[in-house]
Amino acid sequence: MGKPRFKFLKKGHSLIAVLAIGYAAAAKQPDESMVTLIDGSWNPGEGGPVTTQPNPLNRPFGVDFDSKGRMWIVELEGGRVHRLANGVRKQVGGDGSKSYRGDGGPLGQATFNGMHNLAIASDDSVYIADSWNHCIRRIDASGRIKTFAGTGKAGFGGDGGLAAKAKFNYIMCITLNPSGEKLHVADLKNRRIREIDLKSGKVRTIAGNGQRGVPKDGAKATEAPLVDPRAVCSDTAGNVYVLERGGHALRVVRPDGRIYTVAGNGEKGNSDGRGSAARFNGPKHICADPAGNIYVADDVNHLIRKYEPKTGEVSTVLGRGKVKLSKPHGVTWDKGKLYIVDSSNHRILRVE
Repeated sequence: MGKPRFKFLKKGHSLIAVLAIGYAAAAKQPDESMVTLIDGSWNPGEGGPVTTQPNPLNRPFGVDFDSKGRMWIVELEGGRVHRLANGVRKQVGGDGSKSYRGDGGPLGQATFNGMHNLAIASDDSVYIADSWNHCIRRIDASGRIKTFAGTGKAGFGGDGGLAAKAKFNYIMCITLNPSGEKLHVADLKNRRIREIDLKSGKVRTIAGNGQRGVPKDGAKATEAPLVDPRAVCSDTAGNVYVLERGGHALRVVRPDGRIYTVAGNGEKGNSDGRGSAARFNGPKHICADPAGNIYVADDVNHLIRKYEPKTGEVSTVLGRGKVKLSKPHGVTWDKGKLYIVDSSNHRILRVE
């Protein structure tokens, strides 16, 4: 193996380190691609400097980008919302408490309870999965916040009506479809995937019947059970992918409404392979790239995995080499780059 090469780029008041480990077999070794440290510190042995930052992130779970290229970050345990621009991170919401305040006012006065991730629309509206408040909060372009979906109380109901009057139970992850017209919701304890039409504000169930179980391949998705739908995303072809943590599997709802398991077989494990031969262990989050590939934050395995629909292959993107992850909970694709929320290392990385 060749020697690591480093760059250090000064941006604002923060130091962004770039680790490039190059050698001839780079294409066969995922960790030898370029990895950029966006926020946080390298670990000992990874090659970059181990640093101590003022106001470090506290268990970040999700990131997304607005039209100005600013990264928004939500913390699960830290309870704060941050915005990173030009290398400088600023806290813009949440006070660290587990509470539910601020609707109707500015984001800076709002509080949350267990944010899992967020999604930013083309009009720069920021939607936050306020998981333990059983709702989705929306921040408009002026910076004011209100509850967009859910009543703040756990339950199930409201399909066919306005999302603001519907009930949810532990909203884990939310994701916009590629056109930005639909918001997909992983309604964990209701064991359903629900879809909110942003134009009408109405909600409906697109997968899950509320029962716990492994869906049969080809079953109608709304009539099939789910184990524990933790995350959801969709591709440009209209496929909706469902990730199940306890089910240790990746499933897909095709445009015809039928559900199939495409990777993993329900058993815990740590192996790459095709379809059911692949193994996950407590995967937590997914995202899609424009080509339709699906990236998986494989939490307990401390890896980032990639599922390629054309071949059915699951491979490892990051975590088996020098760069070590600790319970990664977020993956986001933006402008040709994959962003990884390395939650228990309290940092954010970028893979190119």
